[in-house]
Amino acid sequence: MLISDRIATMILSMLREHGGTLDFRRNDMAERIGCSPSQINYVIRSRFSPELGYRVESRRGEGGYVRIMQCVTDGRRERLTAVLRELPTRLSLGEATAIVSGLRSGGLLSAQASSIMSAAFISDDPLTVSVQLRRMLAAVLDS
Repeated sequence: MLISDRIATMILSMLREHGGTLDFRRNDMAERIGCSPSQINYVIRSRFSPELGYRVESRRGEGGYVRIMQCVTDGRRERLTAVLRELPTRLSLGEATAIVSGLRSGGLLSAQASSIMSAAFISDDPLTVSVQLRRMLAAVLDS
C-alpha cells in the first residue's frame, strides 16, 4: 500500500471514529505513520478537498493543527456552492484544472462540462483564472 493511501485510510478511519470532524497535528500524524509532514499536506490537499465533500482548516506554528470536517450536504448544488465559497482569490492554471478534475471525479461535473471548463481557461494569470473558474461554476449552478 502506498504511503498516501495509508495516510488517507488513517484519516478516514479517524473521521469515522470522531463523528465526521477530526483535529490533529501534522507532525504527530507524520511521526505516527513514519512519513514527512509534507506528505500529510499532499494527502489533505488531494483527497480531502471541498469538491470531494470536506472542509479543511489549519493553523501553522507551535500550537498548529489541522481540522478536517466531512460536509453533510449531499446535494450537488450545495456541494458546488461550498466549493465556490472555498475558492481562493488567486488560482494557478494547474490548481484550477485540478479543482475541475476533482469536481468531475466527485460526480459534481459531467465529463463534457469538465472538458469544456478545462479548455476554457485562457490565461496564466492567477487572478484571471480564479475569476474564470468562479464564473463557470456559477453558470453550472444557474443551469
